[in-house]
Amino acid sequence: MKLEKLEKTLQGQFDRVDKIALFNQQKVLNAFINNKITSQCFAGSTGYGYDDVGRDKLAKVYAEVFGTESAIVSPLITCGSHAISTVLYGLLRPNDLLLSATGELYDTLHDTIFGKDNGSLQDFNISYQQIDLKNGEIDVETLVKRVKSKKPKVIFFQRSRGYSSRAAFSIEALENAFGKVRAVMPKGSFIVVDNCYGEFVETKEPTEVGADVAVGSLIKNVGGGLAPTGGYIVGTGEAITRIATRYTSPSLLLEVGSYEGGYRLFYQGLFMAPHTVAQAIKGAYLVGKVMEDKGYKVIPASNENAYDIIKSVVFDSENELVKFVQTVQTISPIDSFVLPMPWAMPGYEDKVIMAAGTFVGGASIELSCDSPIKKPYIAYFQGGLTYEHVKILAQKLEEIY
Repeated sequence: MKLEKLEKTLQGQFDRVDKIALFNQQKVLNAFINNKITSQCFAGSTGYGYDDVGRDKLAKVYAEVFGTESAIVSPLITCGSHAISTVLYGLLRPNDLLLSATGELYDTLHDTIFGKDNGSLQDFNISYQQIDLKNGEIDVETLVKRVKSKKPKVIFFQRSRGYSSRAAFSIEALENAFGKVRAVMPKGSFIVVDNCYGEFVETKEPTEVGADVAVGSLIKNVGGGLAPTGGYIVGTGEAITRIATRYTSPSLLLEVGSYEGGYRLFYQGLFMAPHTVAQAIKGAYLVGKVMEDKGYKVIPASNENAYDIIKSVVFDSENELVKFVQTVQTISPIDSFVLPMPWAMPGYEDKVIMAAGTFVGGASIELSCDSPIKKPYIAYFQGGLTYEHVKILAQKLEEIY
């Protein structure tokens, strides 16, 4: 079959992904062992949760995995955007400056930054500036000059691409930018990274190469397809303490927060995450190779390393884009019979079409695909709990294109 021939051309990339997965699996395993995780940690709690061992131990495991002093890991964080907003409210004060080092922020953060009379940063006289990318890369020279002159309290990096045509940023690129910025940033400022879609794609995380805080969703990479909800915030002790004042309240910090459902799926999902992420990346390479072979542009290309789990496929028209997304839905284990259509999704400026026939609602570590309906017409394909599932999609794409 032609698909098997395409698959063989990807063997070098597959080998690289498997080596990264092995490294990260050892790192996660060590964190479980070092923190003496037992089945007692799986039990839930009620009320205030003062004695919630599972919550506290889970945070310690995350802190070790991400190489940080402290962490907040909770099902009470509803999504990645909620986690990022909590970080920004915790670290920024009136008259401070938030500086985006990676261009425009993701759509769902716009109301957090610019909203009027909704408790936004702007309502608290917190200003915002951004450094636009230069040929799809971080403009480090301009960034350093801006940090030097404007003295921002938070320098924000978005690791993945959002709804843009660029590739994700590598840890090497982030480390270079962090180093240059840290040499000129004022004392008391923080480097913050939106780490969604990037966890376990490389052998290091942003907080291991200079970031003060990294943030993500548990229904993406780190949840391993098992976590039913939640988000995480990892970082320095000082940063997490400040953030905790907004996560709960200044008098309570991280002493409270119960979850009666228990924590087994959060622990087990993290343990599975390095392998699950590898499955998703390999699947994305195969789908990308099929579409590349059909003449479509994909980002990153098959001969380029992946720095997140997303594969972008560029189409010439809205109809082609919608057809691709709908095809993904047809091989979903849940709601395969549903025909996704563009709609006004909360938090987005354009209509969005989303294929997500997932066990956990909207979990983008599971096979899914979404896109805003605007030019350029780019489908953002991600996830896949098993390589075999994604290969079935690749077979279908091979047949219909």
